[in-house]
This record gives sequence, C-alpha cells and structure tokens, in this order.
Amino acid sequence: MLSNHLQNGIESDNLIWSRVPESDDASTDGVGLLSSPRDGGGGVDSLDYEVIENYAYREEQAHRGKLYVGYYVAVKWFFSLLIGIGTGLAAVFINLSVENFAGWKFALTFAIIQKSYFAGFIVYLVINLVLVFSSAYIITQFAPAAAGSGIPEIKGYLNGIDIPGTLLFRTLIGKIFGSIGSVGGGLALGKEGPLVHTGACIASLLGQGGSTKYHFNSRWPQLFKSDRDRRDLVTCGCAAGVAAAFRAPVGGVLFALEEVTSWWRSQLMWRVFFTSAIVAVVVRTAMGWCKSGICGHFGGGGFIIWDVSDGQDDYYFKELLPMAVIGVIGGLLGALFNQLTLYMTSWRRNSLHKKGNRVKIYEACIISCITSAISFGLPLLRKCSPCPESVPDSGIECPRPPGMYGNYVNPLGELYDFPDIFPAFLRQPLQFFCKTDNEYNDLATIFFNTQDDAIRNLFSAKTMREFSAQSLLTFLAMFYTLAVVTFGTAVPAGQFVPGIMIGSTYGRLVGMFVVRFYKKLNIEEGTYALLGAASFLGGSMRMTVSLCVIMVEITNNLKLLPLIMLVLLISKAVGDAFNEGLYEVQARLKGIPLLESRPKYHLRQMVAKEACQSQKVISLPRVIRVADVASILRSNKHNGFPVIDHTRSGETLVIGLVLRSHLLVLLQSKVDFQHSPLPCDPSARPIRHSFSEFAKPVSSKGLCIEDIHLTSDDLEMYIDLAPFLNPSPYVVSEDMSLTKVYNLFRQLGLRHLFVVPRPSRVIGLITRKDLLIEENGESSAVELQQSTSVRGRYSETATRTDAARPLLDDLLG
Repeated sequence: MLSNHLQNGIESDNLIWSRVPESDDASTDGVGLLSSPRDGGGGVDSLDYEVIENYAYREEQAHRGKLYVGYYVAVKWFFSLLIGIGTGLAAVFINLSVENFAGWKFALTFAIIQKSYFAGFIVYLVINLVLVFSSAYIITQFAPAAAGSGIPEIKGYLNGIDIPGTLLFRTLIGKIFGSIGSVGGGLALGKEGPLVHTGACIASLLGQGGSTKYHFNSRWPQLFKSDRDRRDLVTCGCAAGVAAAFRAPVGGVLFALEEVTSWWRSQLMWRVFFTSAIVAVVVRTAMGWCKSGICGHFGGGGFIIWDVSDGQDDYYFKELLPMAVIGVIGGLLGALFNQLTLYMTSWRRNSLHKKGNRVKIYEACIISCITSAISFGLPLLRKCSPCPESVPDSGIECPRPPGMYGNYVNPLGELYDFPDIFPAFLRQPLQFFCKTDNEYNDLATIFFNTQDDAIRNLFSAKTMREFSAQSLLTFLAMFYTLAVVTFGTAVPAGQFVPGIMIGSTYGRLVGMFVVRFYKKLNIEEGTYALLGAASFLGGSMRMTVSLCVIMVEITNNLKLLPLIMLVLLISKAVGDAFNEGLYEVQARLKGIPLLESRPKYHLRQMVAKEACQSQKVISLPRVIRVADVASILRSNKHNGFPVIDHTRSGETLVIGLVLRSHLLVLLQSKVDFQHSPLPCDPSARPIRHSFSEFAKPVSSKGLCIEDIHLTSDDLEMYIDLAPFLNPSPYVVSEDMSLTKVYNLFRQLGLRHLFVVPRPSRVIGLITRKDLLIEENGESSAVELQQSTSVRGRYSETATRTDAARPLLDDLLG
C-alpha cells in the first residue's frame, strides 16, 4: 500500500509540476533552484531542516504507532532535563574556578606586596599570564572553534548554517577550560557568551549520544538524528546557557526567542522554559551547598547577581531627559564599539593570525601583560579618599580589601585569611598607599577587583560620591580600549559583562551630575549606572525584550522596568542608524551567511527568476548510471539536484529533489545498484536503508565523493532515484516577489526552493477549513457544528415554507 501511495504521489506531482522545456542554456530545463549560500573557502554548509518525505521516511512513519510517539515526546522532555542539569553544572564549575582563581590571585598579591611593590606586581602579572597562556594554548592547539563568544556561530546554526567543529566535544572542553583561563586571568571579557556556546554543545552532544572520536558515546540516546530535532535541542541549550550565566531563566527563554532562533513554535517554548527552570534549580542548589564555605570564594553573592532592590524607589519626570541622554550615549558608544571591533578583527584575520598559532598565543599574552599593568598601576596613581560617615543599617564597611565583595576598597589595606601554610609575614596587616585605615581608593574599587564585584560597586545604592568623575572617566577610557583590543583574540570571550561595566561607568557619571544638578536626596547614582549598562548592551547587541528581562532579573528591581525599556529603545534606535548589531557584524566577518528577520528593501523590486538566473541547474534522470552520478558529484559542489522523468508521451517532468548527501550514501552502500536501466516498482524490493542512515553527523562534513571507492563494474550499474528523492519540495512561481520568497525560505528553514514557470492549470484550492481535519479523516467538530446548524436552519425554513404553501394557495385561490 505504501508503494502505491508513493507511486500515486509521484503521478499527482507530475500533474502539478510545471512542464520542463528542453533547453541547453544556463537555465537548464526551465527550473531554477534557490538554495542557501555556501562559502567554499570557509567550509560553511547548510542544514536540512526540511523533512525529506522520501519512501524511506514514509515507510518508517507507517510503522510507528502511538506508543512510539509518546516515547519520542517523553525522551525530548528527558533530554531537556539533562541539558538543564549539564549546563547548570558546567556554569557552576566555571564560576567556582574563576572566583577561586581570582581570590587566590588577589590574596597572594596582597601578601607579597608587604615586602615589595615590584615583587607583588610580578606575581600578579605572572598569575594572569599563566592563566591566559593556558587558555590561548587550549584554543589554538586543541579547540580552535572555541575562540570568541560562539554566539554568532550558534545563531548561524539555528539559522540553517552548519560550521564544522562548532558543536564538537573538544569545542565544549576548550570552551569550559578556556573561559576559566581567560576570565580568571583578568582580561576585559566575560564568561556569559561562552556559556551560551557551552549549553549548545552539551545539547548537541546529548542528542548524538556523545563523542565517537573520544570513545564517549552511547547508542541509546541517538534518537534525534535529523537536523530539525538537533535544532530544538540546541535552542534549549542556548537558553540554558543564558539562564546559567545570569541566573535569569525567563531572560534565557526570551534570549533564545529574540536573538538566536529563526524558527519557533509553542511546543519548543515549553521545553525551553523547562530547561531554563532546571538550570535555575541546579545553580541555586549549588550555591546553597557552597554557602558553608567548602567552595572557597564561590557562593556568597546570592542568586541575584547584582541586587539593587534597596536602591531608588521612585523617579521624577525631570529625570527622563538625562535618562534619554544615557540611551543616546549607549547607542553611540555601542555602535562605535561594533565598528572598532570589526576593524580589529578584520586586521587580525587578514594579517596577524595568518602567521600561525604561535602568534595568536603571543598576542594573548601581550594583551594580558598590558591589562595587568594597567589594572595594577593606575590605582597607584590615584590619591586615596577619606571614608564617608557610615550610614546606619547600610551594611557598607569602609574600607574593604580588593577582590572582596563591598565598596570603598583600600588597595592592599587588609588581607584575606590565609592558610597556615604561608609564612607569618604574609598574614600581617598591610599599610600601603592609603596611609590610614580610614581611607579608600575609588579607582581600585572598580579596577583592581573582579568584574562582578566591580559591577556591584557601581550599581550600589547609598554610596553617594564614592567615585570621582576623574576616576570614572579614566576607567571608562582604559577599559573601553582594553575591551576593543581584547575582543577577537584566540580565547573564549564574552561581551556581556564588559558591556555592563562600560555602560555602568558612564551611567554612574551621568548620575553624579544629576544628583548635583537636581539636589534630590532620593536620587541614586547606582540607578543611572544600571541604566547605562542596559543602554550600552542595547546599543551594541541591539537586544530589547530579552535584555530588559535579564537586567530586571539580575538586579531584582522591577520598579526600574519602564526606565530600562526607555533607554533600550533609544540606544537601539541610535545604534541601528550607524551599523548592525555586534553578533551580526561578527557573523558577516566570519563568512556566516545569516538570513535576518527582515529582507533588504531592494528585494522588493526583484522576482524569484532574477535571483537564480546566473545558476546552472543540473538535473538528474530518474534512473541514472553510477558513473554519471560520480562524475556530477566530482565536477560541482551542488547540494541538491532536481530529478526528471519522461511520460509515455515523451514530456519531461520534474518529479522531485534528491540531496547530495543521499547520493553519497547510496554510492557508499552499493546495495541499491541495479543492472537494468529501467525504473523499478518500489514495492518489488524493500528499502534497505532507514531514514536515519541519511542523517549527517553533527558539525562534520560527512561523506565525500573522494572517500568512496567504486570499481569499474560498479560504474556501469544504475540507480533508481525515485525511492530516495523528496517528491514534494517547496515550489514558487518565477514571478513571485523576492521578498515573499525570502520570508518563505527563512520562516520554513529551507535549504532549496524550486523556481518554476507559471502552472498551466489548478487542480484545487486549499482554505483554512480544508486543514481542520481530524485523525479519522472527518472535518473538525467546529466545522461540523457550523455546517449542521446551517443545514438545520435551511431545513427548518424549508419545512415552514412547505406547510404555509396550501394556506397561501387557498387565500389566493
């Protein structure tokens, strides 16, 4: 029955396919083929998100019952659970390692400075250098795909572009340990972006059952072999990465929806939300377990990263103007940051990084030395300030040692509690730079500190005039420059936290002027620092909804939501006037052909035929010689081929599309070769392939024609392509607007789209009610109820008319 269904399907397709005129020009056979672009130089390939409904797929679906469907759905939810647990544990491990490395680094540095400033600086520099060197060495020698944030690559994957190496096991390992080295080494970058890539790698590896190369795999989880299922898992991983990085589960869901995915549905929303919730539970549990002190310096900050719930409660109408100014500044500085990083990354890719991996390691080490010198040396050039009078019940102590949570840092004025293994002189009180215990260094409070603690200090409330304008301007200029220079080095690098630091610095600076100008006691400088952080991220990354929710979740202040929305809208509008967002700029630089949500304006003036005029479409006959298949695959790099057949009257018809990967599987297996050049009935012999055999391995090139050995006897045999082609690919008319084609292509996640002449006739017209069909083949209850009520009213009216007709006849008679 299934073979008859396939045969009837092909015959039905023959009726609606456009006739193909025989021609030898560039537009071969009158059929154009729109496909996803391929970067031949960079190895970028497209993914097959469309379901290939060939005979193997239909046969496999026919044998699946309701029990298998339930099992399939249950496994999806179970995998969502595993993704959440795995990503949460990875985030806890990265944070635990980074915060402990930073704590030990500051403690040892403070202790040695008691004897010598220079020796303390050398120790501080060497520790940072070792951490950064380890990160750069891991990336260059082990996992090159783990460099950068990874968000442009993941965004490209979910957009339908496959970049080899992006989701491999070694990329996951390189991302985790590389992030620990780069962030722990004090570079001007964050770990939040790499955590998104980490979550995606964990999801992909779970979907394919682990890694075969490193003998860490299992055949049981290998259920999701299609690109569509892997896309759903990677989407869950991206949301889990954001939820773990910021402890913001709702923000993670919205980030996946707004920023990285090109295709969404309600069922996926529930699984993504479930995954983010699991991440929140795992991280909160780990932090509660670490509160006893067994995790070193990790776990004391609370689930809310930068809690400002005790900050400004209300705002005045007059404050909207300086807040709008913050939005404009964020848009300008964000657009400038994107442009400068574009220039720096282009220069690296085109000249510096072409000199080899050793140069990449040297570059990262030099930047580490410069960063260490600036963060250590600049606070020494700043005079200390007297501590303000303590505010009752504020919980603020002045001074505090650097690297510890709190404001008013006395650089090297106090020490950590060191273990007994260190000499006694390392545990003595320190008097350095700040001559008295009642002084602090405002520049050290934000510069010579961990990034998370520096942001807490900038966001903090009830710390009026803690920072001077000179210190804030100095930090802004230096850290902005370091962030531009560091971005693009051969280490895992995120831009969320550096962006928050840059924005909160100029935001706090604006807040200082607002406080002095309006002279209102209930205006907090930390509120403007928060708005500045949101404005810079909006001006650089161009996110709105997800970023707004993330900022609310990480600060625990819902009252500031309208203000955050205001500065985000303004900064995004200002940034869009100059260039694209950071991830779009980096994706274009890396040769990732993203299809954005909106087509370009000039596409409105073009039609589908114009987009594929320069292509030479190569069509294959239904029954083709093996030698011809091998020759075609060697002579071009096309990934899809129209398949044609001839009717009894001699007309040439297109009957479907066969993929390059499927042809390679057929050549590799050789079980479908036949001696006869005549087409065969699919029911005459069973399909020897399962649908999963045609799936390409994750983030790898799969089979190549050069890897297949064919004998002379094999080359003389034939293959009937009918059972393996897609008999119902998507088709558009040649005069369809290219804007409509663009939207169709992107929203459906297509890889190929046929462009055909106008059909000669219409065999039917599908409307909404034609799609409301129940499982038993009957119309839905709503439709039946509506049609029944109409028929009932019609029948009742007819009955009344028939009953009244004799009376009318008597009256008129």
